[in-house]
Amino acid sequence: MTTAMTCTRLTIFTVAGIFLQIIGLSIFVFGFFPVKPTLSGVSGSESYRDPFCDSSPISNESELHHPEKLKLLYQVIDGLPAEFVLGKDGKPPWKVWKESMPYTQSLLANGDAIGYHAKAAPPTVTMPRLKAMVSGAIGGFLDVAFNFNTQALLDDNLLGQFFRIGWKMVMLGDETWLKLFPGLFMRHDGVSSFFVKDTVQVDRNVSRHLPDELNSDDWNLLILHYLGLDHVGHTGGRNSPLMPAKLKEMDDIVRTMHLRALMDRSHDQGQTLLIIVSDHGMTENGNHGGSSYEETDSLMLFIGLNSNISDYASATNNVAFQVDLAPTLALLFGVPIPKNNVGVLVPGTLSSLRDFEQLRALELNSWQLLRLMQAQIQNSSFPGFSCNCFLDGTCEGLELDISECSGDKEKQLICLFRNAAVLHGIWKSKKSTESSSAMEDFSRALDAYNTFLKTASEWLASKTTEKPVLLLGLGVSAMLISCFICATVFLSLFKDVYHEPKDQVCSLSFLLNLEEMFIFALLLILVISMGSSSMVEEEHYIWHFMVSTFYLLLLFKTSKSFNFSEGMNILRDFKFGSIFSLLISGRLLRGWHQGGVNWTYLPDISKWLQQAGSGYVKWIQLISNFLVIVLGLYTLFRTESNRKSVRILAFGFSACGFLTLLHAGRYQDEMSTDFGATVTVKVIYYLLSISAIGASLVLPWSALNKDKSFLAEVGDCLYSIGSAYILCWCLLQLLLQQPINSGPILLLLLQILAILCLSSNDLQVNEWVEIAALYYMGMAGHFALGNSNTLATIDVAGAFIGISSHSTILSGILMFMITYASPMLFLLSLVMYIGAKLRNHSHSTISTHPETSLGQILKLKLGFPCLVPLCINSILLTAYTVVLLLMRNHLFVWSVFSPKYLYVCATTLCTYIGVFIVAATVTYACSVTTFLKSNRTRHNNS
Repeated sequence: MTTAMTCTRLTIFTVAGIFLQIIGLSIFVFGFFPVKPTLSGVSGSESYRDPFCDSSPISNESELHHPEKLKLLYQVIDGLPAEFVLGKDGKPPWKVWKESMPYTQSLLANGDAIGYHAKAAPPTVTMPRLKAMVSGAIGGFLDVAFNFNTQALLDDNLLGQFFRIGWKMVMLGDETWLKLFPGLFMRHDGVSSFFVKDTVQVDRNVSRHLPDELNSDDWNLLILHYLGLDHVGHTGGRNSPLMPAKLKEMDDIVRTMHLRALMDRSHDQGQTLLIIVSDHGMTENGNHGGSSYEETDSLMLFIGLNSNISDYASATNNVAFQVDLAPTLALLFGVPIPKNNVGVLVPGTLSSLRDFEQLRALELNSWQLLRLMQAQIQNSSFPGFSCNCFLDGTCEGLELDISECSGDKEKQLICLFRNAAVLHGIWKSKKSTESSSAMEDFSRALDAYNTFLKTASEWLASKTTEKPVLLLGLGVSAMLISCFICATVFLSLFKDVYHEPKDQVCSLSFLLNLEEMFIFALLLILVISMGSSSMVEEEHYIWHFMVSTFYLLLLFKTSKSFNFSEGMNILRDFKFGSIFSLLISGRLLRGWHQGGVNWTYLPDISKWLQQAGSGYVKWIQLISNFLVIVLGLYTLFRTESNRKSVRILAFGFSACGFLTLLHAGRYQDEMSTDFGATVTVKVIYYLLSISAIGASLVLPWSALNKDKSFLAEVGDCLYSIGSAYILCWCLLQLLLQQPINSGPILLLLLQILAILCLSSNDLQVNEWVEIAALYYMGMAGHFALGNSNTLATIDVAGAFIGISSHSTILSGILMFMITYASPMLFLLSLVMYIGAKLRNHSHSTISTHPETSLGQILKLKLGFPCLVPLCINSILLTAYTVVLLLMRNHLFVWSVFSPKYLYVCATTLCTYIGVFIVAATVTYACSVTTFLKSNRTRHNNS
């Protein structure tokens, strides 16, 4: 009874610790990543008044001159890097990209278009980037999560301003616009942005409306959001063979729209401004979400501004920020700048305006930023500023001289604005004269405004929101207590397992102590490395090095028992072979993908295979599929469970394997949706689910053997269930992962089988060390599959395999499965590991004592497999939470540390799910076997 209570107490403490950890994590996340506070309301007539004036009539001079008939053609080419159109580092774009967009290149060469490299803020995903372009505000980092469930944009924005002045708007393309701005569009036709396998129809659905819309005169703003180029990137990368054709298609659309705009102007039907933008760029693999140059280098192209720029280099080497588009369009089309905008006028876009209009536009932009500053800086910091203080170059009680700005950032900003306002006032007092001094004053005022705007924009964009310190402290405290509880439970279990017989702990060799010290040293190294942004970006080096070192420790330990005088020893030689297979497979996994951030351009096995040709990748994929099937059948038939049940399970597994091979051979290269492929994948999903769930539910009822002990029966059952788990998971990953990752999936399966064979053959390593090693191997495999701590390596394309229409929930689940394929695989292997341990220890002291309770068995055999992963994850999660709190003002907090924290949270979820599956499976199998044993005993006694 005491033992059962002890097991119950350990379970309660563990569940309580995890529950407390979830609460602490939730508090910290919602405290550290709050919804960014914004100024309420929308900009109105007060935008044209001095920010220090409560109310005053609007001067006629405040109105900028705009043509009577204005139209705005706004084309978004999703995922188009500016490099494709404008080149990079002063060099023109690659020949294949340049030749794919001849008309756009001719506009740039003739000075009819002005191009900008528009820097996008991370996270580089569609929804937050669209919000930045229309509101000028930089959203919160957690917008990356809301990207898959877009809500209406309630903040002040350009489309809302256009709607208030009576503009009629039409939207064709990405349905994200409809979710952000419900009810604003006169006509619309939205398409899903997440079904990335569709690279053709998704754009045809937009272009089919274009002729009718261009011939219509009932709209003022036409938004076209093309998704095909982004989808081509996701499915084939930057160098996809479909990319040139897609660029040519986009160029033809630019040509069609520009020629129509020229025709309208020649027939005096109004002036049209055509803007070509992209929401983000893409990496070499076609992904995005992170903060690398390739992902943040988006395009901003203005066609129809009548700019004086005719030099091609000047028209393509301009740099701006994505948020600069909002104030630029607001001032070009005569609407108030959105209230929370942090962008500035794009240089060169107002060059056709008169001098006083240019300064007035800069003044309005400065006033809008100043209002944002006033919300964060005390009013006492603006001494002597009063209504219309600088209107005529005089200001009561304040000397109007230009001073050198110094001091803290707030004082510098106030000083810079004051200088710009003074110079503007001086120019106003002299503007009636056409003297050279007036032109000089104009240039000085222009430069002063630009200096203030640039500095203020950078300060507002980088200023972090105030974080609730008490709330963050509460979250961290809860996680620290949770970590302490988990560690205490682990130590309690360690004492119960190893203190009897007492000499078992005392007689541990130095090498065994070294292995335990190695596990703790790895945790310490990981915790220390978390404080370095470079080590966070290149974390995969730590995992690969440490796992390889552990393999060498195993090799050294096994070699110590080597004795040449004994001759051949099959068991010992088998151990050597397993360890060498671990070393070889580990080295191949390490070299398969050049992970991280800084050295992804270096050669690796995957790049070499892709350069050699798609045929080699296809063969490796087919061979890997075949070998996984063979290894799976071999593993299943090595079990000693009920042969009929195993044969049924093997049949289901073989059917899944055949369909997976069929899909790889026939449909893997399909770039668009295919009904046959979708049906095949759905059948595979169902068969894999039935095989795994059926094995866990049915096998415990059919594995009873009167000639075996209780532990042997449970061990055989769990070994079979564990085999079904890992083999079904491998087949699922072979289906979902990129074809180039089929080789690593096979290698990960070989590693699991090798470590389980070593463990089954008395490796003489403590059980908790073996489990920790499995957890570490799973994390090393996570990076070996090409994952990193940047959001750009998330495989979006695989999340839509077998889905005929977009589903946020299903796609999110598949995306999670693909990303955490390796950690989950090694966690699921713990079921097989427990089964092997129970079979080997079927004649241990536990099995020889009939009074041993089910609780005692579960505590001794399930305790470490559950507690070790939970404790390791708890330590890493808590440590990185503390690091993130300390780094909250670091330069790379949003580009490096925050994405890593999202991965840490996702790893925590993966650990919870894996441990729950292991605990539920083992408890269910043991309970069913106990029930059947007791029934058989009662039947025999009767």
